[in-house]
Amino acid sequence: MLHGYSDRINHALAFAAKHNDREVRKNMRLPYGTHAANVAIILTKYGQDEETIVAGIIQDVVADSVRDHQTRETLDQRIADKFGTAALETALAVTVRLTDDDGVELSLDERKADFLNRLNQAPDPARWVCAADAIHTASTILADLKRTIDPDSIWGRFQWGKGGTIRWYRRLYERLLEHGFAAPIMQEFAQVVEALEQLEHPYPSASRV
Repeated sequence: MLHGYSDRINHALAFAAKHNDREVRKNMRLPYGTHAANVAIILTKYGQDEETIVAGIIQDVVADSVRDHQTRETLDQRIADKFGTAALETALAVTVRLTDDDGVELSLDERKADFLNRLNQAPDPARWVCAADAIHTASTILADLKRTIDPDSIWGRFQWGKGGTIRWYRRLYERLLEHGFAAPIMQEFAQVVEALEQLEHPYPSASRV
């Protein structure tokens, strides 16, 4: 059954839109609510349930809260009390951590490696959220590049630059496959990854995806 609308989904969208409503998403020029709505649309397109859609909508808010060093108690009060513990846990499963299980601070590269490793234990709803989030973010990069005469201004938003950002999406796609996530959404993810790689290698002899 497709879930295109519910009071809970509407509440989550309003919550995401209100979050830093005067700011834009990190590395992007999109308001938080715009990204959340698009993630919800992608998940709905693939028939995901309300719980997964809500987790996808609030995932950016959860990620920012973790970046701001909010405690689990605060997250429970601010998010779980509104949308349920399951939605919060799903979002946290695909949120980059600043510290490991022992509280040791991670470097940027270690955070990314930790994120990829944790996908092994992540439940399927979290992997759906991860894929939908990546598809929309990468698609937005592609759309912005088509509209600009200065590609460097787009790639300059990302710490890893053009090559590092493109390789990150390839690594993320491959890691999801390695962990056995072969849902239909992965076909769309593959197409987006390949479109990004075309920017770096415009004349491949064969598709890698």
